[in-house]
Amino acid sequence: MVPSLYQQTNKHKQSNKRIKTTTMKKIVLFAAILSCITVAVKAQVASTATQTVNLNLSNAIELTFTGSGTATGAAVNLAFNTVNDYANGVSSSNQELKVRSNKKFGVTVKTNNANFSYTGTTTPAPVMPVSGVLDLRVPANGTGGTIASPFSASSYADLSATAQNLLTNCNNGGNQTFSIQYNATPGFAYPAGTYTVDVVYTATQL
Repeated sequence: MVPSLYQQTNKHKQSNKRIKTTTMKKIVLFAAILSCITVAVKAQVASTATQTVNLNLSNAIELTFTGSGTATGAAVNLAFNTVNDYANGVSSSNQELKVRSNKKFGVTVKTNNANFSYTGTTTPAPVMPVSGVLDLRVPANGTGGTIASPFSASSYADLSATAQNLLTNCNNGGNQTFSIQYNATPGFAYPAGTYTVDVVYTATQL
């Protein structure tokens, strides 16, 4: 049976509607794809700058007394008030030093003069040698190095104006500490007064 004109017209409208709907979907899909492509293209835009950073390290070492925070320690006063002091000697408290070094190091010790300088009323001024009177030991060693002979942690050894190794092969670091202790035994041969000498410590990188 031949479709009526109304049916043909209705089918045609429906077909056109489907075509329009399909076309619209394609347009929306194309627009979405185009939008994604646009966003992707925009996201890929970049600019790069490069800068080189150089760390120019120089070897550095510092030796200080922890009590003062400087290379000059507080004066050590050994008082001889009784005959027992003269007979047995007098010891100081521990004196701590700290080394900061980026390389392994060693420490030497010496006095600035072979004899003590004298301040007092006796004339002529008595001459007291350092050697045989002023001794030193190393009761604490946190450097990772070795206490050099003749010095030790328990026994005192003579100081002199000639530099002697005190610590050897110490580890690098920012808080390498060690302690020293003095002992003086002048005996009964010297008159009253103040006898002074500087003890010089030197830390040297290996």
